[in-house]
Amino acid sequence: MSSEPAGPAPTVDAIIELSDGRLVLVRRRFPPLGWALPGGFVEAGETLEEACVREAKEETGLDIELLEQFFTYSDPRRDPRRHTLSTVYLARARGEPQGFDDAAEARGFLPTALPAPMVFDPSLILADFLKYRSTGERRRRG
Repeated sequence: MSSEPAGPAPTVDAIIELSDGRLVLVRRRFPPLGWALPGGFVEAGETLEEACVREAKEETGLDIELLEQFFTYSDPRRDPRRHTLSTVYLARARGEPQGFDDAAEARGFLPTALPAPMVFDPSLILADFLKYRSTGERRRRG
């Protein structure tokens, strides 16, 4: 019998835009391996916003400013480890990201030159973000 609670786990991700327009991604230290948005599981007693700020700091060393809640992604297949509900925040930061904690590396990338391979669904999330940034249109379904 699994020790994990039944049902989806709440997680957060941050789309962190640096002052020069680059977007921060982290290369995961543990499986599944690849590039992802900074983020992780919400801990007991934490708000989504607190979790997002904490995860960004833990993985990138950056102190982020949350701008707005962007969207919640809920596809049960988005994380191969278990079903998650990931609330994504738009954020900004100054400085250069560095990989800490679960991140072997953290770097800023131009939206036109994103790395591969990516894990989870940052390609979908970033495509939604770039559409929102250029048109103001948001995704309507998870």
